[in-house]
Amino acid sequence: MKKLMALIAVFAMLSLGASYDSVAQEETATTANQENVEQTTENADQTAVTEGEDDLDEIESTSFHAQVKRKFIEGGADFMSFVILALIFGLAIAIERVIYLNLSSTNTKKLLAAVEEALNTGGVDAAKEVCRNKRGPVASIFYQGLDRFDQGIEVVEKSIISYGSVQMGLLEKGLSWLSLFIALAPMLGFMGTVIGMISAFDQIQAAGDINPTVVAGGIKVALITTVSGLIVAMILQVFYNYCVSKVDTIVNKMEDASVSLLDIIVDHNAKK
Repeated sequence: MKKLMALIAVFAMLSLGASYDSVAQEETATTANQENVEQTTENADQTAVTEGEDDLDEIESTSFHAQVKRKFIEGGADFMSFVILALIFGLAIAIERVIYLNLSSTNTKKLLAAVEEALNTGGVDAAKEVCRNKRGPVASIFYQGLDRFDQGIEVVEKSIISYGSVQMGLLEKGLSWLSLFIALAPMLGFMGTVIGMISAFDQIQAAGDINPTVVAGGIKVALITTVSGLIVAMILQVFYNYCVSKVDTIVNKMEDASVSLLDIIVDHNAKK
């Protein structure tokens, strides 16, 4: 009986040991599977992050020219072409005016000193030669006044005033066209906005339902054309204000120099 009980006890211990080993193996397998799943998930997350970083780098590496080209196509070539033409013509006029106005700027103090010295040493012809060799509206006004030196101070003054008005017109030449393109660019953008909204409503009517995907295309065209027109207007407005400021500066110098020239002529006549 004791031997039988001992055998049962040994059998029970072996069974418990086998069950423990099985449970341990299952826990080990489960732990290994969890570690594999976690590793796979981590690798997938790293791969997704890497792909996201690559996509971000690709987006950031896109050139400004390519982005502008894409927006131009998305905005629609019909109205965007008119906006771009307004920018091109406006910039052409603005650059020409900037170059002309900068070339028209003159150091009036040096010119007055040179004219006065030439007038005192070589007479009217020498003073006219100095003005002939100088560029700019101030020198041209001086030449016209000195050319009528023998006709009296009143004739010289009228000549300076009349030719000053001519030079002022030349300085302001083209600014009206520049202001036209400044006003025209946003108008073209707003027209594109209206056309885009009409297209969006036509698509809604055709679909019979207000679908954001259907409406987005027309609204996108409307917004792109509006923004483009406003950007063009702002760029041209900067050039316009610069040109107007430059014209005002040159005109003020012309008027001040003209008065100084009349004083020089009066003093020269008084010395005779």
